[in-house]
Amino acid sequence: MHWTEYLPPLMQGAWVTIQLTVYSTVLGAILAFAFGIGKISSNWAIKGVSVAYIEVFRGTSLLVQLFWLYFALPIAGMAIGIDLRLPPVVAGVLALGLNIGAYGAEVVRGAIEAVHKDQHEAARALNFTPRQTLWTVTIPQAVPEMMPSFGNLAVQNLKDTALVSLISLGDLTFRAEQIRNFTQDSTTIYSMLLLTYFGMALVLTVIMRGLEAYVSRWRTAGS
Repeated sequence: MHWTEYLPPLMQGAWVTIQLTVYSTVLGAILAFAFGIGKISSNWAIKGVSVAYIEVFRGTSLLVQLFWLYFALPIAGMAIGIDLRLPPVVAGVLALGLNIGAYGAEVVRGAIEAVHKDQHEAARALNFTPRQTLWTVTIPQAVPEMMPSFGNLAVQNLKDTALVSLISLGDLTFRAEQIRNFTQDSTTIYSMLLLTYFGMALVLTVIMRGLEAYVSRWRTAGS
């Protein structure tokens, strides 16, 4: 086979990888804000749940998390009479999103705590409630500080999508492995795989830097 014949199935797999990356990154961002803010909450129950989530998903392997959701969760569900089988794409998005959310939560927490205390004192002087201070003063100043780290996490998440091939989800890595098994052309296949991931990571980096620049301009305009 000529290398150009590898392109259609690889592009199909690349589209699955892009969808996984987008969905899991959005889910991870939502979880990062929810649990990052929860970790600094004065409510001990919210803080406890947030700390437990962050430590569990940062302290265990993403591969094990993926296998647990896809293989172990349905068995646990059968034991209590509930069908908890997840489609491969759902299991992949959940595992990736939960994992990146745990790392992102620490980014959110750190950025919020880095906002100068004078800002909080000024908000109290204006009779802002703690919630108003958080949403109108602290978070708008913290978000630009989060963006570089979020960009790195998004690229890492893109690379981590390769693990979903192990649950037979037809992503880029899965398609490449299928072609390699059929043709035994490892050099060409893996070179194309390497370049495709690099290209997608480059595009994602440009997008995240553009978003970072937009957030910085928004902060400057609002100040």
